[in-house]
Amino acid sequence: MTVHFIGAGPGAPDLITVRGLRLIERCPVCLYAGSLVPQEVVKAAPDSARVIDTAPMTLDEIIAEIEAAHERGEDVARVHSGDPSLYGAIAEQIRRLEALEISYDITPGVPAFAAAAAALKLELTIPEVCQTVILTRTAMKSSSMPAGEELSTLGRSGATLAIHLSVRNIPHIQRELTPLDAYGADCPAIIAYRVGWEDEAFIRTTLGELHRAARQAKLTRTALIFVGKALGATEFIDSRLYDAGHVHVLRPKRKA
Repeated sequence: MTVHFIGAGPGAPDLITVRGLRLIERCPVCLYAGSLVPQEVVKAAPDSARVIDTAPMTLDEIIAEIEAAHERGEDVARVHSGDPSLYGAIAEQIRRLEALEISYDITPGVPAFAAAAAALKLELTIPEVCQTVILTRTAMKSSSMPAGEELSTLGRSGATLAIHLSVRNIPHIQRELTPLDAYGADCPAIIAYRVGWEDEAFIRTTLGELHRAARQAKLTRTALIFVGKALGATEFIDSRLYDAGHVHVLRPKRKA
């Protein structure tokens, strides 16, 4: 018996991996985060499968379902949104499974930041503008941020920031980032709402106008915030990857 943690992707049913879908199709138990995983994904479970929405459940209740499946010798598809390695709350489940000596594996999924960049037709790393992407969040009702991971600290890098779980904390984001030279009030910002779902929406704005834009759109949840100069870059050099003068092992120097 194995618990398969599966990343379902950001919302579009066809963005789940082939491996993840095949696991759901064969597992007799499917536990999924119903608030964020589309019904079309879990409909792939066998007709006889025990399919449970874990959104209203506690960790103890989820583990109890897994223990019961373990006693029956039934594999479990534990389906999370996006990629389970990012804000997926799998670490606490894994700790319980290891204590119970229940085997598990993890199938990655398309993370929301990557799906948003694709929908926006953006590259988040632009030569000589930004070569770093930081995935982070701000502290609200969830656990506090560790020391040294404040936005004002991370922002000194000038990286493209993908800020999760923070659409109701935008004034804090503005206070932390606006004074920094790498950003400022005119820095491009994007709100990505329900990426991959039928009602997905993208709001292009600036750091200084971010709060007003979110309020005007009445966004209070399920949104990802991007901030960074790469989002609006148009004047930049070509990368050396395909430069005719850049020689490497797969494109050696040509004879005259």
